[in-house]
Amino acid sequence: MRNLNNVSEFILLGLTQDQELQKVYFGLFLIFYVAILLGNLLIIVTIKSSHHLTSPMYFFLSYLSFIDICYSSVTAPRLIADFLVKKKTISFVGCIAQLFGVHFFGCTEIFLLTLMAYDRYIAICKPLHYTVIMNKSVCSWMVVLSWLGGFVHSMVQTLLTTQLPFCGPNEIDHYFCDVHPLLKLACTDTYIIGLIVI
Repeated sequence: MRNLNNVSEFILLGLTQDQELQKVYFGLFLIFYVAILLGNLLIIVTIKSSHHLTSPMYFFLSYLSFIDICYSSVTAPRLIADFLVKKKTISFVGCIAQLFGVHFFGCTEIFLLTLMAYDRYIAICKPLHYTVIMNKSVCSWMVVLSWLGGFVHSMVQTLLTTQLPFCGPNEIDHYFCDVHPLLKLACTDTYIIGLIVI
């Protein structure tokens, strides 16, 4: 990857350049992140420790909470830490890893929400067959497929981005590394890749 680039790190411009506002954002986002972690951990612990919450809906909900913790942890800690520093830099490899993580957990979460909607559809439209259709084995395979779908999606996005040459500016007008801000920095025509990404 480094042979195609002159860029070894990126500068994240963040949400604001105002130092006072950054301190306010630091406190606000820290509170939100801790609330996300504690709320989702509470959901997971409640579902795992209760013998009454064994239906597929709660099985999927516990995985959704776990994915939400992972998804939030890809960008939020760095965002919060960047509010305390003047120059917000991220290495090229760190940027690509963050891009992979955001797309992996984000897409997995979308697939899992789709599975949860399917679960509710079966429960409402076929209530007498629900326990046969949505058994533990089927639910486990559905979760595995959602993780696999998220991985494939993320690999495609990441591989398309890593193949681009970066030779010019390295300032990302964003608070984390994502495909579209990186496409703007590439020193080649990215129209086709932009269409593929969409």
